Order: sequence, then structure tokens, then C-alpha cells
Amino acid sequence: MSDAFIKLGQVGVHTTENKGHDPEFWALQVTNKICGISEHAPDHVRQQALAFKTTVYDIVLRGIRSGIASDRTTVVNLLRGQGHGDMADIIKEL
Repeated sequence: MSDAFIKLGQVGVHTTENKGHDPEFWALQVTNKICGISEHAPDHVRQQALAFKTTVYDIVLRGIRSGIASDRTTVVNLLRGQGHGDMADIIKEL
């Protein structure tokens, strides 16, 4: 068996209680995968990288929130179309 099948890389676990992770959590996870900053980078490079990482986070967060809103709109419309207006109203208020 090749070593490639054994190596997993870094594994992390993040838990919540009675809920899923919020958009900010997921935006940070995605941003951290996109933007890695070396601890050994010169200070001026590190500052630029951190500014870029902040911009990436904001863009990713906006995209996640838009995706959630779009999906909720789809679910609400499906529920209304099936005659479940009361459930649609509950979902819309989330």
C-alpha cells in the first residue's frame, strides 16, 4: 500500500450545541483554506496578506449568506406551492 493512502493531513473538529455552524464559521474555514500566511513572512508582506485575507473573508461570507437566502427562498416557494403556507412562513422568519 502506498503512503498516499495513509496520510490524512491536518484534521480539526469544531462542535456546536443544538445548532449548526453559522455563516461566519464557514467563511473563516474557507478563507483559511484559501489564504495561508507564513509565520516567517516579512512584516510588510504579512500585513498585505492579512488585508487580502480580510477581503477574501468578506467576499466569502457575503456569498454564503446569499446562498442561504436563495435556498430559503426555494424552500419557502416549494412549501407554498404544496399548500404549506404556515410552514413557509416559519422558514421565512428564520
